[in-house]
Amino acid sequence: MFYWFLKRIGLGPLLYAIFRPWVRGLEHIPREGGAILASNHLSFSDSIFLPLVVRRRVTFLAKMDYFTGRGIKGRLIAFFFKGVGQLPVDRSGGRASEAALHTGLRVLDAGELLGIYPEGTRSPDGRLYRGKTGVARLALEGGVPVLPVAMIGTDEVQPIGRTIPRIRRVGIVIGPPLDFSRYDGMSDDRFVLRSITDELMYELMQLSGQEYVDIYASTMKDRLNAARRARMQERAVAVGGAVHDKAAVVGGVVQERAVAVGGAVHDKAAAVGGVVQEWAAAVGGAVRGRYGGHGQPQAEPPPTPDEPGAAAGGAGTE
Repeated sequence: MFYWFLKRIGLGPLLYAIFRPWVRGLEHIPREGGAILASNHLSFSDSIFLPLVVRRRVTFLAKMDYFTGRGIKGRLIAFFFKGVGQLPVDRSGGRASEAALHTGLRVLDAGELLGIYPEGTRSPDGRLYRGKTGVARLALEGGVPVLPVAMIGTDEVQPIGRTIPRIRRVGIVIGPPLDFSRYDGMSDDRFVLRSITDELMYELMQLSGQEYVDIYASTMKDRLNAARRARMQERAVAVGGAVHDKAAVVGGVVQERAVAVGGAVHDKAAAVGGVVQEWAAAVGGAVRGRYGGHGQPQAEPPPTPDEPGAAAGGAGTE
């Protein structure tokens, strides 16, 4: 109920008026019965614009993170995805992949349209990446056709990391259904699954005009993240080296100034010491001259016979 309210009243008319989506190939979608809409994945908004233009209800298998967010934003996203009938799946692999497969099969068995992104995640750079074989298993075990869908320009409206979308026109191209009934009973053959998936990805490449890269998008994301971390580390090392060099220069200047100031202080102290030493030597010389070097005043020498006092003294002794 909430799905149709949003599409026809609450959100759909507004999105049509703002983004004016164009679509080709709607006639390829069956009027009833289960089918898979396998789309390239450029943007978060792919899951909004594709159901907007398709007359029938489309159920996507959405990653669990959209339903477990915290805070106001996380709760709003979870409320939106639950309201439009999207199904949470764990994409960690192993048993989680089997659970996601069974969830998708329930949708197909109910005769509904299932939306899926064979790349498994959004393209990190706008190119088309290698598909995962889960879509092939769903097609074979569900016995339903697969319709390739190309989203055009949604990465310009809302690229990765952008919350508020730009106002751009978007397009959707839906190709003719692919019938893989010739592989019935071979859903456990990994070579068959890979062949089906590669055929689907080729059709998506033809419809979207994207460059194809034969590695998984998740692998490319890991490489890009590793390269980003390496660049950040290099920048940190470069900044640290620059700080170290600057500190060394400043330390050298401070040391030179300290040496210069120390030398000046030493010279000043030596000069003052020299003056004090000279003054002390002068004072010491004066003291020695006065006391004769014995600490007592020196007696005056007796007069010589030639002096007047000597004659008088001689007369007096006679």
